[in-house]
Amino acid sequence: MKKNYIKIFFVFSFISLTVFASDVNTLMQAGNNYYKNNQYKLAVDEYKKLVSEGYEGASLYYNLGDAYYRLGKIGYAILYYEKALKFAPGDEDIKHNLAVANLNLKDKVDTLPPFFIFNLWEGLLASFSVTGWTIVAYIIFIMLLLAVIGYFFSKSSSQQRISFFSGVAFLTLLILSVVLLTVKMNKEYKIKDGIILQPAVTVKSSPDNASKDEFVIHEGLKVRLADKVDNWVKIRLNDGKVGWIKKQDIGQI
Repeated sequence: MKKNYIKIFFVFSFISLTVFASDVNTLMQAGNNYYKNNQYKLAVDEYKKLVSEGYEGASLYYNLGDAYYRLGKIGYAILYYEKALKFAPGDEDIKHNLAVANLNLKDKVDTLPPFFIFNLWEGLLASFSVTGWTIVAYIIFIMLLLAVIGYFFSKSSSQQRISFFSGVAFLTLLILSVVLLTVKMNKEYKIKDGIILQPAVTVKSSPDNASKDEFVIHEGLKVRLADKVDNWVKIRLNDGKVGWIKKQDIGQI
């Protein structure tokens, strides 16, 4: 009897997953059709249905970014391009469209140019998502195990040397990939960035409407999320400026 219940559970689970996948494809295709017919608002509505149901992915966010860009909503376009880039850091189409969207920014925040080593490090981090670096670390770990097995089962000293040096190389790569994965996870889960969504936002000195106006920023600007108090968010610009804005004025990447 218990085996029958298990079979029924798996059958219903499979049917549910199949129906869900079918719904996702239907909504995505509907959004794509609206986009092709220049009905960008309707395309956004279809894509947002998927988002509201908990679905996410590079293609969905990329399509949303394109649709919002066509509607002239630069802040939302940049937000969803950035979200897409988190899932596919190496995607050239996403990078290109994000760069084009950023040309429309009104705010030019001056920052000190980073040391070239930091550029190389950030570029390496951006090569893969958290999932991608996890897969890379797993593959290198498997290769390390094979090298260890090869060392102990080698029939000659030359084969042992090859296995030994291969193992050292894979161990080094494994350590590097684990470090990169750890840093990437820290950036993903602890360091939060956001995109300004409103055409113009007045940044306050404290989380209070009556507080002093500090400066004004515009849609599409990428900022660091530093703190939250009720319906207010503390932001930090790349040039060091800080202040508070309303939660609804910003979208978290």
